[in-house]
Amino acid sequence: MSHLLIENKELIKIFYGLIIAVICIFIVYRSDKLFRISMHKGIRYFRNAFLFYGLAFIIRYLFGAMIFYNYLSQFYSPVINILFEFFLVMAGFFLLYSLLWKKIETTEENYYTSLFNSKIAIFYFMSLMIVLLDYLWGTHGFMFVSQIILFAVISIVSYINYIKKGGRHRFLKFYLIAMLFSFAAWVMNFITAVYLNWNQALLINVYILNMLIFLLFLWGVVKVTKK
Repeated sequence: MSHLLIENKELIKIFYGLIIAVICIFIVYRSDKLFRISMHKGIRYFRNAFLFYGLAFIIRYLFGAMIFYNYLSQFYSPVINILFEFFLVMAGFFLLYSLLWKKIETTEENYYTSLFNSKIAIFYFMSLMIVLLDYLWGTHGFMFVSQIILFAVISIVSYINYIKKGGRHRFLKFYLIAMLFSFAAWVMNFITAVYLNWNQALLINVYILNMLIFLLFLWGVVKVTKK
């Protein structure tokens, strides 16, 4: 079975990227609807995270497949990799900010857009630096390390929030589980890339885990917004 999956890995990547992109679009739609009802800023930044995740997967797996099947020139390959990494890293920062915005923004601050403001600009700068360092060194190491640290922090914050308010907010349970899985996925990805030379069998397991994470978020958002 694993041999068959490896042989058709490019086709699997297309469906993988497409499914996650569709999940992200649905999460963005439902969370935006919830934000407009509640005007909760954390939901707005959570929505932005999945907007960026959706863009990342569309760029990497759909446009990447077009290069593989010679519908696009190889010239665009570095651009696609850079954009994929940038959107992926920035999405992680938006998830973190969705949990910490109350500690960063004052109640008087009301930004016209949540996609870019004086606070978020710091994360854009950090994302650009991570992408630039990876590009110059020809590695994904800076991305992996940054995301492992980031999701370790998010998991801790999510656990604290769940202990404090988990009984009143069911979504926090889904959030905590998804963050722990995300942390595990980044660790597996790092091991696969650095120590196992992108072992395809293990990489498929990472894809499956990533799919589970996005489905968990989808399930949580649907449960919260079903009314």
